[in-house]
Amino acid sequence: MAQKHADKIRCFGGKPGQELYAAYHDEEWGVPVYDDKVLFEMLCLEGAQAGLSWETVLKKRAGYRAAYHGFDIDKIIAMTDEALEALRYDDGIVKNRLKIYSVRKNAFIFRQIQQEFDSFSNYLWGFVEGKPILNRWEDHQQVPANTSLSDAISKDLKKRGMSFVGSTIIYAYLQGVGVVNDHLTSCWCFDKDR
Repeated sequence: MAQKHADKIRCFGGKPGQELYAAYHDEEWGVPVYDDKVLFEMLCLEGAQAGLSWETVLKKRAGYRAAYHGFDIDKIIAMTDEALEALRYDDGIVKNRLKIYSVRKNAFIFRQIQQEFDSFSNYLWGFVEGKPILNRWEDHQQVPANTSLSDAISKDLKKRGMSFVGSTIIYAYLQGVGVVNDHLTSCWCFDKDR
């Protein structure tokens, strides 16, 4: 069931005190993204979220941008092991060593995909022939945790060597960057971009 707050019914972020979460829901979630820098940022944040709440990661978003040079791929690729180790003491991010190192490793592979497809956006949107999947869910329980699409993308990214790209993480990523639009039919955003 969607949540109501401030006269808007939302899929999430509708409780008092969740203004950051509500803004993310209203302005970003389900909106198609084609910018590679944003696509990389969201991929990193979704990987950081594994095992945590998305709201927790959103609160650390500024910390991630600072730690990873505004998600500049070239600067991340150039980060030394010492720089990555220092991030294990950075309260602005999730301090999991594997997640920290995965950002640099994934940046290398992201760059390879860009070179192969002219952009990561071309690669990602190619899975859906450039058109967002617009679902019509009435209840959160209908929304899947993963699909054959997220399975296929996850499998390909893992084969290329990426980490923290399991099918459930990738499905959340697809929702976040608008490849899949899972706003509930009762949500005020449902018809906004259709």
